[in-house]
Amino acid sequence: MLRFAAFLSRARSCHEFSMNSAVLDFCAVIMMRSAPSSRRLTLALIAAIIAVGLLTTITYHNTGLRLGHGSVEGSRVASEGSTAISILHRKLLRRATDDQEEQEVKPSRIWGDRKCSTSDIVINQGPTSPLPSGIPTYTVEIMNVCVTGCDISGIHLSCGWFSSARLINPRVFKRLRYNDCLVNAGRPLVNGRTVSFQYANTFRYPLSVSSVIC
Repeated sequence: MLRFAAFLSRARSCHEFSMNSAVLDFCAVIMMRSAPSSRRLTLALIAAIIAVGLLTTITYHNTGLRLGHGSVEGSRVASEGSTAISILHRKLLRRATDDQEEQEVKPSRIWGDRKCSTSDIVINQGPTSPLPSGIPTYTVEIMNVCVTGCDISGIHLSCGWFSSARLINPRVFKRLRYNDCLVNAGRPLVNGRTVSFQYANTFRYPLSVSSVIC
């Protein structure tokens, strides 16, 4: 009974200081096979095994903490990088929006001896009677409505690939190149005056003022 109580005491000590079930089994085997004469050697061996187990447990715990800390640091760095990219994207987007607003509010008025703008030239066009061949015709009226009473020259229109099946007086309207047509041969269009012409085409060309000279 005394030997069995001593065995239980030693087994309980192994259980309290070891975190590995294999070490518990090994301790129990050694205690059962130990003779009284070699008890000190057995106790020393068990103490060494327990110390190794504790050292292994502590090392594993510290390594896990370092790995967890590294993972947290990596997540923090990735989050900061994502935030920086988001801020840069917002700055670029804001800059592009500002540039677009500057372009939209850019005044079309041109300064000279007298001030005028492209909006002082009004273009009206509408359908008229078709040619005998059935090709539709359109009448275009270009008027100077400058509010300061100025004469406007060098009137250029955006006109695409303008062409006409009906001949147009080039001194009134002429296509110089793609999307560039000259009105009144570049001469001044007196305030309140209108130039007009007719062209024939299967569709109506969109016309808009691109530049003027005051």
